[in-house]
Amino acid sequence: MKAIQIPEANRIELLDVAEPNVELEDEVKIKIKRVGICGSDMHIYHGTNPLATYPRIVGHEVAGEIVKVGSNVSKVAVGDHVVIEPISYCGECYACKSGRPNVCEKVSVFGVHEDGGMREFVVIPEGQVHKVDAEIAWDEAVMAEPYTIGAQATWRGNVQEGQTVCIQGAGPIGITVLKMAKLRGATTIISDLTNERLEFAKENGADYTINPTEEDFKERIHDITAGEGANVVIDAVGMPSTFELSVEVASQAGNVVTLGFNATPSSIALMPITKKELTITGSRLQTNQFGKVVELINTKQLTHNGLVTHRYHIDQAKEAFQFIEENPDKVRKLVIEFA
Repeated sequence: MKAIQIPEANRIELLDVAEPNVELEDEVKIKIKRVGICGSDMHIYHGTNPLATYPRIVGHEVAGEIVKVGSNVSKVAVGDHVVIEPISYCGECYACKSGRPNVCEKVSVFGVHEDGGMREFVVIPEGQVHKVDAEIAWDEAVMAEPYTIGAQATWRGNVQEGQTVCIQGAGPIGITVLKMAKLRGATTIISDLTNERLEFAKENGADYTINPTEEDFKERIHDITAGEGANVVIDAVGMPSTFELSVEVASQAGNVVTLGFNATPSSIALMPITKKELTITGSRLQTNQFGKVVELINTKQLTHNGLVTHRYHIDQAKEAFQFIEENPDKVRKLVIEFA
């Protein structure tokens, strides 16, 4: 079967590898239909993802059809359309016992720590798949995992109906955060340096948009919120400067959520954190968000609405990565298609 492997940084290979078989009672075999290329996949390609090991078959945004099941599988059946939950964990460490397996000390991410979904077939435990209605288009289903990132960020920020939520960054992850914040009933503000991205954010429900190169970010937040500040600020950019801004524009008793993996320290005084009694949290992967997201997809409350912009066949995977590399402002989400 065909598989896309990154053997080392800055190299991509289309391989012919052995097709896997169901060997354990709780496993399912999936014929892959769509795999989304994520920013973290690009980081693996560039050698800048500190969590990845090589060689690696990438791909953690995965949708497909079950073609075989183990003898103890009961929740799904052959022919079901499914999406893959890409994390496995020990279940015994402090994080797992606290209900936060996404930060398990031994967490393994499909397509990062172990081979992922950019291949024609995968075999995976039943517990890592979620059934999607057969009428849902594959381009919609494959967005489940990215939506869980937005769902996790809004959960970590405790976004409530009636709050004002400011999202920094209108890239694919920023848009998933926006969609989830709107579903929670929040008034949303989103910022980006690209007006085209901001226009797309408006089409997807943003109440206010800010381009910091054209207007003062802090003044605009002040005006929109009548001086109160944003009740929740979610930093989907992950730079020291955007994290610092998040603290500055958050309201009294506000929440700041960061999704970034930047290792560069930020310079933040303690005064605003203490004076406003801010809650500052990280958000990584997802915790129990898949079931909620799949239900929203099945009921068509979540649709990509133009978020998927490009499609390449698996035979063109090298070209796909190159296209993203050369056209970052044109690509929202590029998916790899399988026959």
